Amino acid sequence: MNPEDLLLLVTRTMPFGKYKDRLLADLPGHYLNWFAREGFPKGEIGRLLALMQEIDHNGLKPLLDPLRQGRR
Repeated sequence: MNPEDLLLLVTRTMPFGKYKDRLLADLPGHYLNWFAREGFPKGEIGRLLALMQEIDHNGLKPLLDPLRQGRR
């Protein structure tokens, strides 16, 4: 994992779908789990969604809070 990917999770928005324009870090777990079951998109967005799903699944979302605060 690239450490810069964590920053992308709190700055990059979902480019398509039901949660378009929502920060990747704010996507609901059930949506991330759906991608885990059905397959992540190709490319950077798929890699970031997979990372966010892993973080959410393991209850590690609070680790992103300092990155969010640093962006304000």
